[in-house]
Amino acid sequence: MSDPLVRFGVAMESSLLEQFDELVEARGGTRSEALRDLARAAVTRAEVKKGVDAVATLTLIYDHHVRDLTEKLTELQHDLGDAVRSTLHIHLDHDKCLEIIVMHGRSDALQAQADRILAIKNVLHGALELFAHGARRTASHAHGHSHPHAHGGYPTVRLPAAEKKTPPRAAVKRTRNKPAQ
Repeated sequence: MSDPLVRFGVAMESSLLEQFDELVEARGGTRSEALRDLARAAVTRAEVKKGVDAVATLTLIYDHHVRDLTEKLTELQHDLGDAVRSTLHIHLDHDKCLEIIVMHGRSDALQAQADRILAIKNVLHGALELFAHGARRTASHAHGHSHPHAHGGYPTVRLPAAEKKTPPRAAVKRTRNKPAQ
């Protein structure tokens, strides 16, 4: 079932349209897709302010040599409990680490916890990306993911439940080499 497209007119300053067209061309897309992306982003920003079911990524850069900082960050992540779905920790250089925390829960609660983490002294950089999840989906994603299909040109990796925590490298490698469907 597909959501029908509706055509409408948009008026804007010619100089803004020129700049917009340069962005569209650099992306390799169309005006329509760029406007749809902007509209989706605005709708999502409005939804997450209401305290809806959401997914989020919190990205941090910090100096791991700062006393007790790593412990504070870990403690705040533990406070989130089941809301933390995954973390990725990368050593950028001798002093700095990048950490990405993937979360799921109420958008207002995720925002509050992210604000607490970002306010910690010696967190050098950080950003939270929140996306409404579940309440409103585009027609192409209003289905369950019981069948494999590509998102953004990358194949979806499906692992049996027993392998989800630590997937064997061979299984992941084999999946990555398959062409996108």
